Amino acid sequence: MRKKVTVVGSGNVGATTALRLAHAELCDVVMTDIVEGIPQGKALDMLQAGPITGSDSRITGTNDYKETANSDVVVVTAGFPRQPGMSRDDLLMKNYEVIKATTEKIIEYSPNTILVMVTNPLDAMCQAALRVSKFPKHRVIGMAGVLDSARFRTFIAEALNVSVENVQGFVLGGHGDEMVPVVSYSSVAGIPLTDLMDAATLEAIVKRTRGGGGEIVKYLKTGSAFYAPSAAVFEMVEAILKDKKKILPCAAYLEGEYGINGLYVGVPCKLGEKGIEKIYEVKLTPNETELLKKSAEAVRELINVIKC
Repeated sequence: MRKKVTVVGSGNVGATTALRLAHAELCDVVMTDIVEGIPQGKALDMLQAGPITGSDSRITGTNDYKETANSDVVVVTAGFPRQPGMSRDDLLMKNYEVIKATTEKIIEYSPNTILVMVTNPLDAMCQAALRVSKFPKHRVIGMAGVLDSARFRTFIAEALNVSVENVQGFVLGGHGDEMVPVVSYSSVAGIPLTDLMDAATLEAIVKRTRGGGGEIVKYLKTGSAFYAPSAAVFEMVEAILKDKKKILPCAAYLEGEYGINGLYVGVPCKLGEKGIEKIYEVKLTPNETELLKKSAEAVRELINVIKC
């Protein structure tokens, strides 16, 4: 029997995620949304592509959470989209109410699921889902670091005119303007990044990474990124369903790691069938440590507002 994944929200991120999961035959997919007809229509369209792509995965669209029962993983993309000029923080209270209601429905029908949160502001929404669900912390995970790291690696590869496959690097901290691209652990084919580019070029890449989502919003004007975010979700869900024990940067609830307590912050995690199976504490430079603490404090400000 195939695994079952529910995607909450049938907008660009949710629908593209559902399509990636189903066409890889990773699982059967249920896509749910509050808007009548949209998840049903998109799911049917995706399903009809199966004979062409060679996928037998079932895709179901629904407005009823009963259809989501016993999901192995639930990906939450529902919420208000980010608009031009709007920071992730502006979304806070609007999306908190969405996540609270959504999480209550999810746990009613899938009490043993693993939650992969995508809705922004990501770190705060993870914490809201953790509190509402009362799940153990390893079963509520935020998708941020995989996406931010992909942007970081893209810009490095572009600057050096090398394959993205050669670039290693990751981003820690909150999913916002204070995120921390970790230069000290970044390399190209094993060569330290600092040996390949000057400080000014590197700083420009770090700055562009921090504003990566906003740059796309500026171009699109009426929407935000979805191709790269859905690819990031796919990598995380695949690691869980296949029990790959894959180390990825994810938003995880910290209880003393990196000197941070009681917050969701992006850190390297081992993902497997139980969700987050291990958090890795890497040795950062003094400057990176300071930046990570600053990023965590930005997350704490949001948590204080929603009182989670």
